[in-house]
Amino acid sequence: MQRFYYKQNRLKQLRAFCFAAQSASMSKAAEHMGLSQPSISLLIQSLEQDLGRRLFQRRGPKIQLTTEGRALLDLALPLVEGLETLPVAFHERCTSQVTGTLNIAAGESTTLYLLPDFVDRFTEQYPHVPVTLHNATGNDGVALLRSGSVDFAVGPMLQVPDDILFTPLFSYEPVLITPLGHPLASRAGVSLRDIQPYGLIMPPRQMSTRAIIDVVFRQHNLEYKVKMEAGGWEVIKRYVELGLGISIVTSICLNGTEKLQRIPLRRYFPERSYGLILRRGKFISPAARRFIELMDPGFKAQAPTPAPAPTGAHKVA
Repeated sequence: MQRFYYKQNRLKQLRAFCFAAQSASMSKAAEHMGLSQPSISLLIQSLEQDLGRRLFQRRGPKIQLTTEGRALLDLALPLVEGLETLPVAFHERCTSQVTGTLNIAAGESTTLYLLPDFVDRFTEQYPHVPVTLHNATGNDGVALLRSGSVDFAVGPMLQVPDDILFTPLFSYEPVLITPLGHPLASRAGVSLRDIQPYGLIMPPRQMSTRAIIDVVFRQHNLEYKVKMEAGGWEVIKRYVELGLGISIVTSICLNGTEKLQRIPLRRYFPERSYGLILRRGKFISPAARRFIELMDPGFKAQAPTPAPAPTGAHKVA
């Protein structure tokens, strides 16, 4: 009886630890498990005593994983997530049917131009699996992934954290778009200096394309004029068509039907890679695996490698 209780308590300890680590909050872990905050604290303290290691640095209400805590999270999270999703996985194994839900984080351009075909194919094959697309890019998407709010993310990544696995699948190039008949439209080999005199219609500063444009112009000791900011590639394309300015966009948003002149800028800008973003060691639900296999047929042969050994305390998002 004592051995059974020990195993039950270990599972509670690991669940409390994982939920607290993902949310960086004891109170949120308590809310998730339906327990009081002191109960969560006691479970984690008892786990630390059993393992002989300090798992969190505590600074008032804030908690931060230690090096040992990060190592345990890498080991424990797939186990806890596997148990959390066991009923769904078991049902699929017994009935050969994919059930559950699917949550994907993606930015606007990915959602509009890259995912529709895959979502269409998935929902046709698995009509009983609800799909939710969360509009989140960059760090926001990674935060949702780390917290367990989404199964995976899709999009570009400029910097890949140690706990994230990025598999590039599609490449697009940044291009200059102008109205038909614009002075730059008939010029061969447009340079950044050629672009300078004209006002650019730009995406908001939080978008990664804007950051890349800033870096490239700075590298060439040049500045550019911002005529207006507009949220969304469809809005930007429409305003360029109307002759209100020119813009630099990623070719993912161009389908060839626009009334625009498209001018390559590959000698200045690198291609943008869009792909699959997973948390290392994360349990992949049956529904998520089926969707991923639509995007990347070779995914079955892949196995995420363990995250590199941490070199210091990490703050979890």
